[in-house]
Amino acid sequence: MPFEVEVPSLRILAESGLKESEWAQERFDQLNFIEGKRLATMSHGRLYQSRVKNAFDKKVRPCKFNEGDLILKKVSQAQRDHRGKWAPNYEGHFVVKKAFSGGALMLASMNEEELLSLMNFDIIKRYYA
Repeated sequence: MPFEVEVPSLRILAESGLKESEWAQERFDQLNFIEGKRLATMSHGRLYQSRVKNAFDKKVRPCKFNEGDLILKKVSQAQRDHRGKWAPNYEGHFVVKKAFSGGALMLASMNEEELLSLMNFDIIKRYYA
């Protein structure tokens, strides 16, 4: 315990009318009560976070891409276009060449030219022809 909690002042002992050992025991009980409240609050916080996560996970629909699916790729915001906000958000028609388990996709253009880099499925949208 901190020094300030362990050593009572004479004024506090005189006002409370308690012996020093009784006062120390009372302070120790209060500290344990505060620690218990802190632990209960932490467990309630974890429970709340798990409930929010479960509620969110119910609404998530996982995207499954198979080889041969037609897709569109999101245009990078780093590329400036003179059309401003009327510029297209997605580009090209691509074909999934290979789908990996972690959500990465190897793409090829419609005329079978393979793209060099892998794409993650969060910037991909299915194209329905």
